[in-house]
Amino acid sequence: MGNPLHLTSLNHISLVCKSVEESIDFYKNVLGFIPVRRPGSFNFDGAWLFSYGIGIHLLRSENPEDEPNKRQINPKDNHISFQCESMAAVEKKLKEMGIDHVRQRVEEGGIYVDQLFFHDPDGFMIEICDCDNLPVIPLNGEMVRSCSRINLQTMQHQQQIQVVRP
Repeated sequence: MGNPLHLTSLNHISLVCKSVEESIDFYKNVLGFIPVRRPGSFNFDGAWLFSYGIGIHLLRSENPEDEPNKRQINPKDNHISFQCESMAAVEKKLKEMGIDHVRQRVEEGGIYVDQLFFHDPDGFMIEICDCDNLPVIPLNGEMVRSCSRINLQTMQHQQQIQVVRP
């Protein structure tokens, strides 16, 4: 109930990659992440990147030739999703960059959410969406909210207040 582990946010995701350099290039130049310093005590190849309040930790595969090649874009595959300001601008940029992608539209109660799915260099799925359009409806009857960060922060604050109350 509530927040039993007292979590505050998602910190990072770790992705195993064939080429750290190729993945850095993708996450910098396609998604806008910036490289940040990682602990020098690590004895394995990798890189840390940060943006949008989340880190991406790239870890070089110990056997890059054994990593699977995912090329079919399947929106139901594991993925990370990013909210955007303009779906049209994102799709135009993906086309300019020559990045294969799949467009999908979800409808719920007359509300439409557009989604674009594509792969990073190692086949990890990326989604870009306008998910703020879709309300988050808690199953326990609490107030309906949107996916926006502002509303999420409000929900987290209210949860903290509820935890503090006797």
